Amino acid sequence: MKIDCLRNKVALVTGARRGIGRAVAVTFAGAGADVVVCDAVVDDGKLKETEDTVEKQGRGSLAVQADISLRNEVEKMTRQAIEAFGKIDILVNCAGVWIPGQTLLECSDESWDVVMNTNLKGTFLCCREVGRQMIAQRRGCIINLSSQVGLDPAMGAGAYSTSKAGILMLTRQLAQEMAEFGVRVNALAPGIVKTDFNADFWKEPEMEKEASGMVPLNRLAETEDVAQAALFLASDASSYITGEVLCINGGWRPTSSVASREDA
Repeated sequence: MKIDCLRNKVALVTGARRGIGRAVAVTFAGAGADVVVCDAVVDDGKLKETEDTVEKQGRGSLAVQADISLRNEVEKMTRQAIEAFGKIDILVNCAGVWIPGQTLLECSDESWDVVMNTNLKGTFLCCREVGRQMIAQRRGCIINLSSQVGLDPAMGAGAYSTSKAGILMLTRQLAQEMAEFGVRVNALAPGIVKTDFNADFWKEPEMEKEASGMVPLNRLAETEDVAQAALFLASDASSYITGEVLCINGGWRPTSSVASREDA
């Protein structure tokens, strides 16, 4: 891919306050894109930090507070992006929540709703609203964040894995419906990534060593590993790819990790 493969593009990235979303926003700016960064939380200043980092790379940026589980806030977010930059070429849905350690049978109604409303419904609302703009433009690229546990069940993932599986079908359905308008829709399925989300796997050296031992490539993913995969899907290098799921897992599968722990 060219160094400036996203020049003259406008990207909207949800969940950009930290983790994968922040890495995607910064990576896209480095490739030449102007980036609208969105998150439900703004009080800690981290979303502003992402905006500032994008601008330091000489790109335009706009920080928007939005709870993607609410239709009116998604509509407002989309409107603000278009008012600021005139278009949206790329949408990356990184926003998500996880309530760890709950099996489906232990999951309360409230926990189920929190996870589904953000991960699945929120991704749908963003795809629908921004997708309408892309159809009007007759071009666009949508990248949804699923997970390896959306493909393979994992102990304790519960509602999270179910929501991420739903994102995969959402992606494939939208890819079919939007192809005729020049809009591509794909998904990323990361394994264990070193974010606050997965801190229990790597916050201490011994924990990270044990978790890395479950991965054939013998390391956990960095957020940049996922961001680079997103960059590929957003660029013209993947112009003939839609409705697909790209796994960034180092060869890890949840079932193999269980076996590794039992053998240890």
